[in-house]
Amino acid sequence: MVNKIILRFILILIFAMSLSCKKTNLLNYTETNYLKENDSIKVALFTYYPLYQFKNEKGEIDGIFIDYLNLIEKKTNYKFQKVYYDNWSTLIKDAKANKFDVILEIQETKLRKNYLTFYEPLFESNQVIIQRHGAKKIKDLDHFGNNTLVLPSKYSIAEIINTNYPNIKVAYEKDDIECLRKVNSGEYDAYIGPKAIINYLISNKELKQLYTTTDLEYTYNPGIAVIKKNIIVSNIFEKALNSITKEEKKVILDNWLFYQVVPFYEKPYFLFWCCTALVGLSFLIFLFNRYLKLRVKQKIAELLIEKQKVEEKSQLKSLFIKNISHEIRTPINGIIGYSQLLHNKNLSLEEQKEYTSNITENCNELMHTIDNLLEISSSKINNVIFNNISLNLDTFFKEVENKFSQKSKNKNNSLHFKNLGTKNLLYIDKQKISKIIHNLVDNAIKFTDNGKIDITYQIENNTLKIIISDTGIGIETQETETIFNYFSQTEKEISKNLGGLGLGLAIAKKNADLLGFELKIESELGIGTTFIITKTNITEEKNIEVKENQSKNSFSDERKVILIAEDGDVNFLILKKLINKLFNNRFEIIRAINGEAAVYYCEILTNKIDLVLMDIKMPIMDGYEATKKIKELRPNLPIIVQTAFSSENDISQAKKSGCDDFIEKPIDQNILGKVISKYLK
Repeated sequence: MVNKIILRFILILIFAMSLSCKKTNLLNYTETNYLKENDSIKVALFTYYPLYQFKNEKGEIDGIFIDYLNLIEKKTNYKFQKVYYDNWSTLIKDAKANKFDVILEIQETKLRKNYLTFYEPLFESNQVIIQRHGAKKIKDLDHFGNNTLVLPSKYSIAEIINTNYPNIKVAYEKDDIECLRKVNSGEYDAYIGPKAIINYLISNKELKQLYTTTDLEYTYNPGIAVIKKNIIVSNIFEKALNSITKEEKKVILDNWLFYQVVPFYEKPYFLFWCCTALVGLSFLIFLFNRYLKLRVKQKIAELLIEKQKVEEKSQLKSLFIKNISHEIRTPINGIIGYSQLLHNKNLSLEEQKEYTSNITENCNELMHTIDNLLEISSSKINNVIFNNISLNLDTFFKEVENKFSQKSKNKNNSLHFKNLGTKNLLYIDKQKISKIIHNLVDNAIKFTDNGKIDITYQIENNTLKIIISDTGIGIETQETETIFNYFSQTEKEISKNLGGLGLGLAIAKKNADLLGFELKIESELGIGTTFIITKTNITEEKNIEVKENQSKNSFSDERKVILIAEDGDVNFLILKKLINKLFNNRFEIIRAINGEAAVYYCEILTNKIDLVLMDIKMPIMDGYEATKKIKELRPNLPIIVQTAFSSENDISQAKKSGCDDFIEKPIDQNILGKVISKYLK
């Protein structure tokens, strides 16, 4: 038993010695001896700064920094001599005179660094402006005005204000409490100090007239400082401060800043703020719900409108598809019917002319319908190709007159064309302007019975202006805004009552936009309609005298050779008969049934072939490839493409392959005659 007691005593002694060694290990031998030999190391205390260091109700020195000093004494195993000051100016004066070794609480400034060594601040508090209730609020130090600021003499904030804001009028008092009392009484206008200390003093010194008005960007960062010349004491405090752990700091701060840790749910007004937040949240949810309902109603209304538009568009397209069958079968019926009538051997010459004329008219109607279908099928293609040529407006509108004169007479209308200017030539895409004029003239004839259609055109001041007016039924003003749309309601009524696909005006507008034309409509119900086409900055060509081609007198007696590359028997025979009729059998005509045969003839006949009429779609070798090969053999041989492929891309591709001109099927004999005359003079 005795042995056990002795063993425990030895263990306790060893543990105590280890703790003692641990404490002394904080300092080195020199520093430890210095503390033993100097029992009067002085620490200056300013006892009028509540919370940091002050006299409590018992008259004892207390505060955050006093706790720090006690902790440092434990770590260094040394008791410092305390020197008490009630005047900060005196403390600063004695620091400069080296009358003590350490200042327990002080903020670092530029001037103080000359005679003090500073360490990391132990605490931080925002500097704030304090004013009386009812005084005009000072927003910041840049707008301090004529107000008088009171500050404790020699405080760090005084140095900051004097340096950065020399225009502010400053008065000085002994300490914070004196400054606050003078502001509370109205002697001065404002005071600046650390927020934590100010709040403590206002609440404990019954300064009820004061309140915090503005938080400043400056902070109060107090820490411990050592007289600069005392290097050993400086080293001792540096080691002691660095040895203080975060947990030890937290214990000190919690002891002074949080006297009693109260759970948040037990704090005053917790239930009130919870109820307020709950009511506010409920109100926000209610408003959001109302907003969602409103948005849903709006979306439903928008969707119903869109649904109505889609249904209407669908109906228009359905009607359009039904019309396609009617518009194609009607001219085909006329073509077949009159063709059967032509088989009658007892027909008079007049009847034959009437039937062939009707067949031609029905063919033109069928071609017009097909062209419109092809036009809308390519309406979304972005790659637009322009084939500009020199166009004589007088000749162009003469062709328009020839095309529509019979159709106009059938409805007892008079059709008039007139050039109001002196110029008639411009450089433009003929195919596109033809689609504009043909559709507008066709529209005018369709809407007019027993009336007149006037077409005027002129080039003046580098501007082209075309006016197409009729005395037809007209349309209402509000419908003019949608008349150019595909499948518009107005176009639906046109196709329903007057026939057609209802696409003419939309096609005209599309081509007008491509050419940069401005197309406007003026119409009055029961009076008539006028379309106005204008184009500024047009490309003109110099007017020249236009002579009609006289095919009979344009050729020498020598028989020339024309090669027709055509795989279709009927198409070849028609083309051959048209050429023989137009030129009184002056040409020798050779047929190639495909592109490869055409190249072969051009090789073996060398320079005997004078012109080639080339079809595009043929077996073995198509017209594009055949044209390229023939041009390699004979670059100057005229090659004219004659094909049913008549889109802009087809024309462009034909020209790229090397062809010299283009004739569209079904072939117009007048155009055929002019093209052949052009290349075989």
